[in-house]
Amino acid sequence: MVSSTSSGTYDIGIDLGTANTLVYARGKGVVLNEPSVVAVNAAGDVVAVGSEAKRTIGRTPSGITAMRPLREGVIADFDAAEQMLRALMKKALPSRRFSRPRVVICVPSGITGVERRAVIDSARGAGAREVHLIEEPMAAAIGAGLPVAEPVGCMVVDIGGGTTEVAVVSMGGLVTAQSVRVAGDAMDAAISTYIKKEHGLAIGERTAEDIKIAIGSAVWTPDDDRPLPTRLAVGTASDSVSDPASDGETDAESPADSSARPSPHSYTVRGRDHLSGLPRLQEITAEEIRTALAEPVEAIVRAVHNTLDDCPPELSGDIIERGIALTGGGALLRGLDRRLREEMGVPVVVADAPLDCVVNGTAKCVDEFATLHGLLTGAKEGPRKSVRLGM
Repeated sequence: MVSSTSSGTYDIGIDLGTANTLVYARGKGVVLNEPSVVAVNAAGDVVAVGSEAKRTIGRTPSGITAMRPLREGVIADFDAAEQMLRALMKKALPSRRFSRPRVVICVPSGITGVERRAVIDSARGAGAREVHLIEEPMAAAIGAGLPVAEPVGCMVVDIGGGTTEVAVVSMGGLVTAQSVRVAGDAMDAAISTYIKKEHGLAIGERTAEDIKIAIGSAVWTPDDDRPLPTRLAVGTASDSVSDPASDGETDAESPADSSARPSPHSYTVRGRDHLSGLPRLQEITAEEIRTALAEPVEAIVRAVHNTLDDCPPELSGDIIERGIALTGGGALLRGLDRRLREEMGVPVVVADAPLDCVVNGTAKCVDEFATLHGLLTGAKEGPRKSVRLGM
């Protein structure tokens, strides 16, 4: 363990996601899992953060707006992001409000130097003593239990809310990686656009996500022929007429909600008629949602294909043997593993607890900082290092 003025006790790891932010505190485990949402007033002051801010969506006076400070995996509003990080760090260390922890934050592999600097400055402004960044595919691979320290190729596809990270990892480094800004949010937007175009029905992000979870799939699966459970046939009353401007919906899906329940073949949606402006019901089929999701799914498949194209031949053989690991909330989309398996001709498996892989990998970097610090970058950007991990 690394020693510091506080013996590393208060170090934290942050999975700073477009949809959800998870915080790991050393010695305590994952202490926070909050929506990446901030509610601000007309003067720009933050009035609520996380779950509290999410609950205000569609229920606030005109002077208060709920917003996401991150879009497509990067900071879109610097001040709001800093305020959100400050609030979440205080929640994570309530008994040490004035401590300045070392912070390890996950970032997409494809972000620019300016975007990296924005993350570092936001965390420092929020009170961090040191800020170190780790690329999401590396954190996901570590969290998924892949043998990233060995001289063999491991491939991970992390599908989050704003970005899809595809990477081949070997000997503690990223051999090749791609980051595409198509993921859970793009799927929700595609569903909303399709329903508005084909049925003249306006729905919000939460409704679109509910549809995706209930009947979304990348390819036809045998589950599509199971009988429709009554409890899933109607959208939730709280989202009957969703606000199209809703910015606080998450892409996280509970494994219990996604895989344990039967997949219905249709879903009755409540939304606002585009022409009359009145509430209306519309039945949507699973086939329609597959059509709506075709474009974002194809973009993810294409990113995986391009990454395999760039992979050295020796490592390609390892991937044929070991397969591809899917992580992130998007990994729970029905049939996505099958689609990738058919397209790539290699085994594809969904990691255990895919929603937690990135934060678990970050946690390992916090706990074993002295061993794994070679995977991290700080304020001064330098060449990426490949290190042998003590795992």
